Amino acid sequence: MTGIDPLLPASAERVDASAVHNRIRSRWDDLPAASLRVATVVLEDPRVVLELGVNELAERAGTSPATVTRFCRQIGYTGYVALRMSVATELGRTSARPAHQADIGRAFGPDDTAEDVRSTLLNGTIRSLQETAASLDLVQLRALAETLARSRHVDLYGVGSSALAAEALAGRLYRIGVVCNVWSEVHAGLTSAVLQTEDCVAIGYSHTGRTAETITMLEEAGRHGSLTVAVTNDPSSRLAERADVVIQTSAFERFLQPDDLAAYYSQVYVGDLLYVLTAQVDFARTSAHLAASAVAVAPHRGVGAVTRIAPRPIRRTTT
Repeated sequence: MTGIDPLLPASAERVDASAVHNRIRSRWDDLPAASLRVATVVLEDPRVVLELGVNELAERAGTSPATVTRFCRQIGYTGYVALRMSVATELGRTSARPAHQADIGRAFGPDDTAEDVRSTLLNGTIRSLQETAASLDLVQLRALAETLARSRHVDLYGVGSSALAAEALAGRLYRIGVVCNVWSEVHAGLTSAVLQTEDCVAIGYSHTGRTAETITMLEEAGRHGSLTVAVTNDPSSRLAERADVVIQTSAFERFLQPDDLAAYYSQVYVGDLLYVLTAQVDFARTSAHLAASAVAVAPHRGVGAVTRIAPRPIRRTTT
């Protein structure tokens, strides 16, 4: 395929460490100059992380060991050891991965075949979902589900495709008895946020974590006592910093045109997981609500079903 990510040096095409590449690409614009030098060395050949110690990598990048450690944290790892483990895992997967899957970090070009587009989208989405699933803290999600099930009200904030992901979760939660609203317009969202209390939950969706409207609405809800949750690809973003709970997603964003498709799929996956965990908390209530809604829509699910409205009785008046 054509249109290779300009941030990836040519040698990086031959060595796949997609989790590390993805994290570096998603934070590239926010990395300081010293960290960018480390990032460039790692992107050129991720195997250097396995071959060099912290001091040696720092020397090659022309920076300090402290900067290397800081770089690891800036891209979402706890330290150099965690970065090494991620690279080793990814390189192990690469050796077992079919050759046709190596295009997941590429960009789409005008001459790509439909087959190339299909495989790139599919493989990129699969990898995004796998990385999102691997990064989730299930104990944290279970506790959040408990809170959602017992909450008085849930506000969900998002703009663009993030709003669509928020709406998907809201529709599911509402069906099992969790009262919630989705806000993508900041004035309406702020009006709702000021009504939040300690028995409420506010969830902000933003792939970059830098969407100003979402940050503003989530901050306001937090000021009024709500438990705040950030769903974002960047755990070091301002949205994440403002949240009590951070759920990290993953997406191969550079080749996704025009929208961050894999980001949306990862956000929906997180929402689906939260929905099922919340449904389990009070299974009797969940079952009752689902049964009631199933009965309500059953007449409209038949083949060629037609809604029949009973004729209104004619009032006869006497003169």
